[in-house]
Amino acid sequence: MGAQMIIRIDPKTKDKFYRAARMEGKTASEKVREMVEDYIEKSDLSAVVDDLWGRFSEKARTRGITEADVERTIREVRVSKGKR
Repeated sequence: MGAQMIIRIDPKTKDKFYRAARMEGKTASEKVREMVEDYIEKSDLSAVVDDLWGRFSEKARTRGITEADVERTIREVRVSKGKR
């Protein structure tokens, strides 16, 4: 398997967690790995950004907006705000 990670947890919570994991038919280690993977997946900002870009691109395509249109609009906004 992979690397170890040591955490500190109070004994009562540990016992409850072990029981809950067993009720799901999993070891505590399996459950922790699952929870950590879920957390990382939900917290992965790059995946969120990729999803947003994908949705934006699809909407832009369906509306006939081109890359040149986007670049022109960015230039216009920057000029109107005094940025180049």
